[in-house]
Amino acid sequence: MHFLGIATVALAAGAAAYDLPDNLKQIYEKHKSGKCSKELKGGYDNGHSKDGKSFSYCGDIPNAIYLHSSKHGGQYADMDIDCDGANRHEGRCSDDHSGQGETRWKDDVQKFGIDDLDANIHPYVVFGNENDDGDDPKFDPREFGMEPLSVMAVVCNGKLFYGIWGDTNGHTATGEASLSMAELCFPEEEPSGDSGHEENDVLYIGFTGKEAVAGKSANWKASKTEDFEESIKELGDKLVAGLKA
Repeated sequence: MHFLGIATVALAAGAAAYDLPDNLKQIYEKHKSGKCSKELKGGYDNGHSKDGKSFSYCGDIPNAIYLHSSKHGGQYADMDIDCDGANRHEGRCSDDHSGQGETRWKDDVQKFGIDDLDANIHPYVVFGNENDDGDDPKFDPREFGMEPLSVMAVVCNGKLFYGIWGDTNGHTATGEASLSMAELCFPEEEPSGDSGHEENDVLYIGFTGKEAVAGKSANWKASKTEDFEESIKELGDKLVAGLKA
């Protein structure tokens, strides 16, 4: 990915798209190539047959966790669509046939006055793998310091967006986010509950530590994705500024 003209792209996409700061540009370019030297857990795939189970949760960036694969000289993740939670059959989620009625942290988010996250509004990331059958590798980001409903940074389409850790995956699939996050990242691809972004060029960064939790400062009752994202931007900017390549 080339980062020329990022400011222009960001402005064209609207207020919800943010320019990549220099440290994040460097991180994206540095860690995409090669192998993960501090693998936290491997044996995952991107939800499709290509590239096999070459994806891992990586700890090479201090105080952060991200998805990475060493295939093809190094790559990040794709963006499959998650419609779990409230109103899961509304809008472009209407063609999702595999969604669940609730997200992983439903009980936590109810403390902020909503029944559950809404994939049409809340830009959340599906991160970590919890499996019932015991045959696939489990990965719980909480064991490495991440907290539920913490802010996550997503680099996609040459832009920076902020979301939250809102759900977990089963089995070995990775690279999934809510419909609203996909609409922020790839509006030109017209994502839906049955159609996401297939290229492995999306960098998902989860932050460790309680200071990354959005809490009451987030506008959980927002009716627009941009309003929710804007409410977590100040915290997101602080967390991204602290990242070192």
